Amino acid sequence: VEIILLEKIDNIGSVGDQVTVKAGYARNYLIPKGKATLATSENIAKFESQRAELMAKAEDELTRAQGRAKLLEDKTIVVNAKAGVGGKLFGSVGTLDIVEACDSLGAPVERSEVRLPDGPIRLVGEHKVELHLHTDVNVELVVRVEASSLEEEPDLEEEPDGLEMSD
Repeated sequence: VEIILLEKIDNIGSVGDQVTVKAGYARNYLIPKGKATLATSENIAKFESQRAELMAKAEDELTRAQGRAKLLEDKTIVVNAKAGVGGKLFGSVGTLDIVEACDSLGAPVERSEVRLPDGPIRLVGEHKVELHLHTDVNVELVVRVEASSLEEEPDLEEEPDGLEMSD
């Protein structure tokens, strides 16, 4: 299906490009999200009249993403989490925790912009996390997970106080 892109999309094209994509991708994702329109002669004429406005909007989004990237560049975010003796977390540090930490720095980030290539963080220490702020703007961030309280892992062989086994 021939479409006209209304915003830049990774691996497809930039604003105003007329490209061919699979029908399902256009019908179920690009067109409903307002990222593209069908390439009919009527839509092409309509797009040409709005080209300057759409280009300015795309440039503004890029500028805002670069501004957020400057705030987050070379920053280390500290997240506290409960951990056991071996440095293994009792839960995990996920995208929501990283978003909250970025918000506290004054650089709001969406959950969908956080990339955790190895899944949620489950160990104490420093971990590299990539933020995909725009199709052209990626920032690498260091997340340092610190143990808020080192707790002893429960010994499963001992019986809890007050409970006795009866025969």
